[in-house]
Amino acid sequence: MVSGPVAIILLIVAVVLIIFGTARLKMNPFIVLVTVAILYGIAIGMPLPDVVDTVTGGFGSTLGYIGIVIIAGTIIGVLLEKTGAALSMTQAVLKLVGQDRAPLAMSIAGMIVSIPVFCDSGYVVLTPLNKALAVQTKKSMPMMAIALGTGLHATHALVPPTPGPIAAASELGADLGTVILLGLFVAIFSMLAGYWFAVKFASKYKIDMELEESYDSLIAKYGKLPGTFHSVLPLLVPILLILLNSVAKLPGRPFGEAAMFKLLTFVGAPAVALVIGVFIALTLVVKDKRAEARDEWIAHGVHNAGLILAITGAGGAFGKVLQASPMVEYIGTTMEGLPLGLLLPFLIAVVIKTAQGSGTVSIITTAAIMAPLLEPFGLNPVLTVLAIGSGAVVVSHANDSYFWVVSQFAGMPTKMAYKLWTPATGVQGVAAFIVVMILSIFI
Repeated sequence: MVSGPVAIILLIVAVVLIIFGTARLKMNPFIVLVTVAILYGIAIGMPLPDVVDTVTGGFGSTLGYIGIVIIAGTIIGVLLEKTGAALSMTQAVLKLVGQDRAPLAMSIAGMIVSIPVFCDSGYVVLTPLNKALAVQTKKSMPMMAIALGTGLHATHALVPPTPGPIAAASELGADLGTVILLGLFVAIFSMLAGYWFAVKFASKYKIDMELEESYDSLIAKYGKLPGTFHSVLPLLVPILLILLNSVAKLPGRPFGEAAMFKLLTFVGAPAVALVIGVFIALTLVVKDKRAEARDEWIAHGVHNAGLILAITGAGGAFGKVLQASPMVEYIGTTMEGLPLGLLLPFLIAVVIKTAQGSGTVSIITTAAIMAPLLEPFGLNPVLTVLAIGSGAVVVSHANDSYFWVVSQFAGMPTKMAYKLWTPATGVQGVAAFIVVMILSIFI
């Protein structure tokens, strides 16, 4: 094989190829990641049969751990959207915070909804309500748009079972329960930073818009919504089960090692916990919609999960090849003393996100790069996942599909979106990373 320094240079070339292929050539990230993984294996001098075995093995082992989790989480998101449960949770937050604080309510609602629902989909679902509230409360529509968009953005990049964070946790061997717990903590500050930017800067801008439905007519259209507690159960139960699984495995074994330990580690396994969440979500479906939910909604969720599964598996393949690279030993002997710490994964994620647009691709690619470097740099796996997620928020601009979702659905001109949405994502990503750095002092 090549020397360590050459392997690092080849890694830089590989990252440039990933960015060029996805951003400039507009190729599917799955094709780009798999191709670059194969080319990198060949370039570092791996025997050709080993290249094939490593790429396919990395793809399979990654999906073996999180494939069911991603599919089940996506199905839960579709069911929450179709049954009106997402709207029910938003209403509950609005009642709690008050219509006078409508931007804060939408930020909080977005943060909750985006745990199982992709931020793009969540924004589309909640936009009619957001617009209606802007008119009813006489709030600036750009402020409402930025508040909702950044709220959705916060948990999308930091809290499993969103595919990016859960794939990074798998790749880096981070405890999933701890990632969820600390990710929620960091996401609160990320959301608040976005909300602050919306109130401080976006409130100065106005948009003339035509309202399709008033707040009251919008709520009436959905008829009777599921109860708030019932709506949140498909999210709450899996998260609690995964957290209990993590607690049960603590060194002191707080639940012992007998029947209770076995039960909690079984139902708290991410795949089992998320499948339980799917069945709870199905109880939200009213009787006359059950056939549609069974035949169409679940299929829609599985279909939506397909591309994410492909990209995640490809990222795992790339990571497996990197782990076999001579750069690992080289870094371990020559670079471990460098004071980069968590800044390294954060900056890598920022560069990849800004260059090619997709936060999920940024998280998965950065996790693959960082996996063999955790030990040499002495990094905590959980904090590394959160540092990567923070970087994958910075910044959203024209090459990010979410940039266009936010701007177009809010009726925001592109020039205004560059002034408001792009810096807002930068502020919330940096704020999240600052919180991660503070946590690193205590963890």
